[in-house]
Amino acid sequence: MKKMLPFYILIVTVHLFRCSEKKPVWSDEFEQMGAPDSSKWEYDIGDGCPGCGWGNNEAQFYTTDSKNSRVENGYLIIEVHKDSISGKAYSSSRMVSRTNGDWLYGRIEVKAKLPKGKGTWPAIWMLSTENKYGRWPASGEIDIMEHVGYDPGVIHGTIHTESYNHRKGTQKEGKIIIEDCMDEFHIYAIDWSREKIDFFVDNKLYHTVSRNHNDDFKEWPFDQQFHLILNVAVGGDWGGKEGIDDTIWPQRMEVDYVRVFQ
Repeated sequence: MKKMLPFYILIVTVHLFRCSEKKPVWSDEFEQMGAPDSSKWEYDIGDGCPGCGWGNNEAQFYTTDSKNSRVENGYLIIEVHKDSISGKAYSSSRMVSRTNGDWLYGRIEVKAKLPKGKGTWPAIWMLSTENKYGRWPASGEIDIMEHVGYDPGVIHGTIHTESYNHRKGTQKEGKIIIEDCMDEFHIYAIDWSREKIDFFVDNKLYHTVSRNHNDDFKEWPFDQQFHLILNVAVGGDWGGKEGIDDTIWPQRMEVDYVRVFQ
C-alpha cells in the first residue's frame, strides 16, 4: 500500500508555494478497500442511449460492478473487461461526483496512471451540474485530461462550448507529451477562475483558455457549478479511430487521489 503523509501536511509541503491562497474543500484519498465512497461518487450506468455509446459511438457498457470500479491498496481502479454486456462488447465504469462534489472555480487535481493500447480512451473531466444554458455543449465541458491509446503519450486538455466544440472542429485544445503516462502516475490539474482556465501536468502549465468579456454563454458557460467525471471508454469516434486491439484487455486507470482547492 502507498505510504502517505497526513493530508494536512501534504497540503503544506506540496501545495503551499502555488496554492497558498486556496484551501482544500473536497478530496478522496482512496484509503478504504472495497466500493468507492458513496458519499462522494455516483455512477452513470449503461451506454447513454440505445446504440449511441454516450454520444460518441463507444463500445463499452458502464456498470457499478466491482470488477469495473473498486478501491484496492490505496488506489481507485477503473477497469475495462471484454465481456459482452447488454449488446456492448466491453464493460467499464463512469464515476461522477454530481451532487456530492460540485464547484464553481478552484483548482482540481487528480493523480492517475492511464491504460494503454488501441481502443482505450480514459478521461478526467467535468460537466455542468444544472445545465444552466441547456444540454451539451451549451452548458460547457472541461476536459482536464484525455488520452487515446492509438496516440500514446499525448495528453489533451480541452474546453467545449456552444461555439467551440469537437463536432464543429472548433474546440479549444492544448496538448503535452507525457511519454510514461501509461506506466507512471502524473498529476493532471486545472486552475479555474472567473477569467480563465489553466491546464497543468505535474504543475507544468501547458494550456490556457481566457475569457473574453464580450462573450456570452456560447463562448464562456463556465460561470456555474461543475462536477467531476472519471471514466475509461472503449473505441468510439475518437478513441476507436484506428480500431480496437482485442488482445490487450483488461486495462485499467488507477487513481491515487482527487483533491479540490478553493
